[in-house]
Amino acid sequence: MKAAYLLFDGLTLLDFSGLYDPLSRLRSQGHLPEFDWDTCAMTPTIKDSFGLKITVDKVQPDLGGYDLLFIPGGFGTRGLQEDQAFLAWLKTAGPVPLKTSVCTGALLLGAAGFLAGHRATTHFNEYQTLAPFCAAVVREEVVVEDRGIITAGAVASSLDLGLYLCRKFVGPEKTALIQTSMAYRGEER
Repeated sequence: MKAAYLLFDGLTLLDFSGLYDPLSRLRSQGHLPEFDWDTCAMTPTIKDSFGLKITVDKVQPDLGGYDLLFIPGGFGTRGLQEDQAFLAWLKTAGPVPLKTSVCTGALLLGAAGFLAGHRATTHFNEYQTLAPFCAAVVREEVVVEDRGIITAGAVASSLDLGLYLCRKFVGPEKTALIQTSMAYRGEER
């Protein structure tokens, strides 16, 4: 399994790292040793919303060959919703069987047309912005899965989404080991 982590200027780093940490443990703890990933962006480096510079693995690769696409949120999503070059690149992810986002990353999935007819969620301040892109905006759930699209709410839900994906890939027992190693209690579900 290979994941593409889509990064961009102005992302919220916790949106990315909250998901990255539990998923990276799939491989490091031997639960899914073949799990691999690339960080991908439009440029060789990006800066998070506070200016932290990150060098990415791949610049504008065709996203269609990945098994999992993940898009974090952040203020950078606002301009990218109208950036035709970015959206054209994002649309190469059409064949990816599992598309995921945290926070306002859902707005980018929507702008690329991936949320049409799907239920989704995003940051609580952006429900109205997300509404035109999807069938229904879910306000109460932290993680929403609908036919190959999984979205999560505001920033701290990135940990919940990471563990949700771990459960999906390796089951609840191995995910409990990952969660324990993170000392993360999370929400009781």
